[in-house]
Amino acid sequence: MTTIHIGSRKSKLAMWQTDTVAAMLQKSGLETSISSMETKGDKILDVSIAKIGSKGVFTEELEDQLSGGTTDIAVHSAKDMQSILPDGFELIAFTDREKSNDVLVSRKKDINLDDSSRPIRIGTSSVRRIALLKHFYPHVETVEMRGNLQTRIQKMDDGACDALMLAYAGVKRMEYENMIVKVFSEDEFIPPVGQGCIAIEAAESLDPEKRARVRDCLNNPDSESCLLAERAYLRTMEGGCSIPAFGLAVLKGDTLILRGGLASLDGGTVLIRTEEGPREDADAIGERLGRYILDNGGKEILADIKRIQG
Repeated sequence: MTTIHIGSRKSKLAMWQTDTVAAMLQKSGLETSISSMETKGDKILDVSIAKIGSKGVFTEELEDQLSGGTTDIAVHSAKDMQSILPDGFELIAFTDREKSNDVLVSRKKDINLDDSSRPIRIGTSSVRRIALLKHFYPHVETVEMRGNLQTRIQKMDDGACDALMLAYAGVKRMEYENMIVKVFSEDEFIPPVGQGCIAIEAAESLDPEKRARVRDCLNNPDSESCLLAERAYLRTMEGGCSIPAFGLAVLKGDTLILRGGLASLDGGTVLIRTEEGPREDADAIGERLGRYILDNGGKEILADIKRIQG
């Protein structure tokens, strides 16, 4: 029987995703084995992702396993994937997508972001979330917060912040839904590219039969169309985790609608644009959005970000 060797990060959320993928593969008649590890992004928690260097911070070590043939596929949160993969690697499947909203998680049930008279500290390490919070809720103080979900909740309980801003998907998968005190609208807090979806990465040298069987089992064509558009947008922006870019694609019939943009680090400027077209033109739709944002203020914002981040 064919065995699919799976690489994963060690965090509880990463392992939930990997176990879910493994169960799907087993259901289709494939054997699986799992190899888990800590990546650079898991080990360095006292520095922001932007300062570590966003390219491959959660993926590089897993890609070493893929290229060496130790594993066949790697399971990732799609939002952690750099917009341009290293030579020799590809994303071969995108799973069913969970709700992509950002949420606010807290032990305090009376938190109200609309009340500017009450100080509130929100923990997040995302430059996008920080920029959008500054734009929509300028009275909110943000606190740098890295680590897995359980680590962040412990830091919050220890008094580091009043609430955490997180992805709904991770909160649901780790069964912390009872701590959600606010669900942010996707219209204002447009999520990062890929949020809520699991991406399957493989080396281009993977046995074609294994590749086909993994893809047939795991890939959701609707998720794939949306993610191709979102990732084409981010690729055109030449962006990763270090820029406050965002993009969410949805399907209405065979029409793909992509809404995305870019914010300045201080939240003073937020550029948003919607592009749409036939789903088979997903890449072109993403590239068109990226070019529009770049040509209408995006280049200047990115130049400022590069200057500030060094």
